[in-house]
Amino acid sequence: MTETVPGKPAGPWAPAAQTPVATGTPPQCPCMQGSFAALPPELRPRAASQKGNLRKVTCPGCGSVYWTNRQTDLCMNCEKKGVRLPEPPAPQET
Repeated sequence: MTETVPGKPAGPWAPAAQTPVATGTPPQCPCMQGSFAALPPELRPRAASQKGNLRKVTCPGCGSVYWTNRQTDLCMNCEKKGVRLPEPPAPQET
């Protein structure tokens, strides 16, 4: 059995040094807790989006809001109907 030196903590592995996180749960070693738990919520890294590279767009033809990974903002229905987006004006050469 090991003895502790008076005035020094027993160490993180000693049961007296650990406090339970919640009632009924075993205490956790600091290495098993979240590595970003000490950071405020706005600085913690966010989980990767499950939507991947999708973006939320509003169709300029009919106004429906949908998620797409296509370059155009027109929905499939408006493309089938033949709706065209107005071309942006070409830059004038001086």
